[in-house]
Amino acid sequence: MEQYEPDRLTPPEAAAPRRGLRGGRAALTRRSLLRAATGGALAAGGLGTLAACGIPAAGRSPGGTSAQDHSATEKVVNFSNWTEYLDVDDSGKRHPTLETFRERTGIRVDYTEDINDNNEFFGKIKPQLAAGQDTGRDLIVLTDWLAARMIRLGWVQKLDPANLPHAYTNLSAQFRDPDWDPGRAYSYPWQGISTVIAFNNKALDGIEVRSVSDLLDNPGLKGRVGFLSEMRDSVGMTLLDMGKDPAKFTDDDYDAAIARLQRAVDKGQIRRFTGNDYTSDLSKGDFAACIAWAGDVVQLKADNPHIDFVIPDSGYVTSTDNLCVPNKARHKTNAERLIDFYYEPAQAAALAAYINYVTPVDGVKPYLAKIDQGAADNPLIVPDRAMQAKSHAFRSLSQKEETAYEGKFAKLTGA
Repeated sequence: MEQYEPDRLTPPEAAAPRRGLRGGRAALTRRSLLRAATGGALAAGGLGTLAACGIPAAGRSPGGTSAQDHSATEKVVNFSNWTEYLDVDDSGKRHPTLETFRERTGIRVDYTEDINDNNEFFGKIKPQLAAGQDTGRDLIVLTDWLAARMIRLGWVQKLDPANLPHAYTNLSAQFRDPDWDPGRAYSYPWQGISTVIAFNNKALDGIEVRSVSDLLDNPGLKGRVGFLSEMRDSVGMTLLDMGKDPAKFTDDDYDAAIARLQRAVDKGQIRRFTGNDYTSDLSKGDFAACIAWAGDVVQLKADNPHIDFVIPDSGYVTSTDNLCVPNKARHKTNAERLIDFYYEPAQAAALAAYINYVTPVDGVKPYLAKIDQGAADNPLIVPDRAMQAKSHAFRSLSQKEETAYEGKFAKLTGA
C-alpha cells in the first residue's frame, strides 16, 4: 500500500487559516470557521501527524473502500454536519426535514453537529480512515478543497446513481462539474457559498459601485474599501475583473492579480483585508464597499436598509460544502437516499428558507415562495440563470501552487 506523504505547511500556509479568525461579530460562527479553512492547507495536527505516525493511506483505488452495507437491516443514517446548518422548529429541538425523511422511509437519522472546522474534523476521522476502519459516520459535509483531497486519497466512496434520481436531475448546472469531482461521482453539494460585492449606500453617498475595478480605482472610495483575507475569494474576484477565469488561470495571471491588488494597497485604496469582521465595518460605514460572502449579505440586508450588493458583469466566485460518504460506512444506501431526499425541491426549499445559503437544487423557487417569498426572490439564495451563468469556481491547486500562491498573498495582506 502506498505511503501517504503529507503536505508540509509553510509559514504563509499556516497563517492562512488564522487570517479569517480575527475578530468581528461572526468571527466564531460556522461560516467564518468554514471560510478560514479554505486556504487549502490542512493544519499541522491534521495531515502532518498522519505521516508522522507512519500511517499509510487506505483505499486509494477509485471509489474508495466500501464495507458490507447494512442499510436493509439497520434503518439508520449517521450524519455529521456543521452547526446551525439544518432547519430547526420553534422549539429548537426538532429538525422537520429529518422527521419527514424518517416518516417517509422508516430510516432514522442520527444527526450530529460535530463539524466546527475542516481541519479539526479531519483530525477526528483520519486515524480510522487511514487504518481502513469505519468512522462511525455514513454522511459528512466537507468544504470543496477538503472533499477534493479526500477523493484523491480514496477515502470517500463512489456514489450509486441508481439511488440518486432527484439529485442527478435537479442539481443546478453551475455545480455539476467541479474539476476535483467531474460529474459529481463522489459528492453532491449541500449548499453553495457565493462571493459578491457588498456596499453601504449611505457611506457611498452617490458613488456607483458595479465592479472590482470600481473598488480598486475610484478615488472617491480611497481608504473605504475592504477585501477578504481568503486568497481564493479576493484573488478570484480580481482575476474575473481582469478577464481571467479562476478555473483556468496561469502563474502569470495570478501574479498580475496580486500586483493589481498591491497597487491598491500601496495607494491606500484598500483599507484592510478582513475575515468576517467586515460585516461590522460595512454596517458602520467604515467600509463603503467590500468583497463579501452572500450568506452574510442576506443577514445584513435584513438588519440594515443601507446594505445592498451587486454581481459584477465579470462574474463572481462560488464554492460549495459537499455531502460525501466516507470509506467503510455501514449504511451507504441509506445515506444516498438522504442525499437524494434533499434534492427534492420541496425539501431543498424548507432547508433554504431556514439557513439562507445558495441552494444547489433546481426547481426550488415555487416551493420556497410558499414559505418565504422574499427568500424565493433573493438571487443570493436562488440564483436565476443569468446569475448562475456568472458563477466561477477557483480551480484546484497543486501543493506547489498552494505554497507559492499563499506566500504571495500573505505578503500582500501582511499576514
